[in-house]
Amino acid sequence: MGDQIARAEDFEKKAEKKLSGWGLFGSKYEDAADLFDKAANAYKLAKSWDLAGAVYVKLANCHLKLDSKHEAANAYAGAAHCYKKTNIRESISCLEQSVNLFLEIGRLNMSARYYKEIAELYEQEQNLEQAIVYYERATDLFQSEDVNTSANQCRQKIAQFASQLEQYPEAIEIYEDIARQSLNNNLLKYGVKGHLLNAGICQLCKGDVVAINNALERYQELDPTFSGTREYRLLADLAAAIDEEDVAMFTDAVKEYDSMTQLDAWKTTLLLRVKEALKAKELEEDDLT
Repeated sequence: MGDQIARAEDFEKKAEKKLSGWGLFGSKYEDAADLFDKAANAYKLAKSWDLAGAVYVKLANCHLKLDSKHEAANAYAGAAHCYKKTNIRESISCLEQSVNLFLEIGRLNMSARYYKEIAELYEQEQNLEQAIVYYERATDLFQSEDVNTSANQCRQKIAQFASQLEQYPEAIEIYEDIARQSLNNNLLKYGVKGHLLNAGICQLCKGDVVAINNALERYQELDPTFSGTREYRLLADLAAAIDEEDVAMFTDAVKEYDSMTQLDAWKTTLLLRVKEALKAKELEEDDLT
């Protein structure tokens, strides 16, 4: 490790010396870039992530002096991936720089990938509002490049976080739209019932029984096979439990479904919200009688 750090420092010093010297037709920037690249690699081998990140930023600046935007964007991404291990804020900042350069040169797919990466970093930090912003930016770029699978992966994240933030109409719209798209694709057809279940759970969170029943009718029209699924049965049973303000009936329906298909953390969280609201209603009724 110590050897690698010594090598890295040596390369970095030589690069700085090149930059402070006189060079012909930008050759000093090319020479310095080559040395900074070697320094960054040596720092990475020594697992000195902050130092590697800082050198990648210097490398990016050399490439910008040479008007090599593509190389500069890659160097910023290299910095971001080093900082990711130690400094999330710095990592996001470098990815932003990378994306801006890739957008300038029309590399929309790369820009989308790095926007998605920024979203994932915000997700890691539990900053769901910012994660949504960057998943939306990634979605727009993936869609413009017709990379629909990646676009829909990002949209599902947006719907997941929107519902966690109680923005149910937005989540419902996304899940229903993805279900509609999936119906026309033989590979994605099997996932339709899952998207409709997610949309239905968000409908339940709104607590409007009429809206829930209308949605279930719509889902059957959209996919005639849906009414024969366990997902439909769960939603119909839960809607009936809400209508009858029956917490025990609600709990039984969830338990029965969960015994055959384990509910994930997201579904469990949202269904608990619905159950708590139902309990509160039941207590209100008891107080009135």
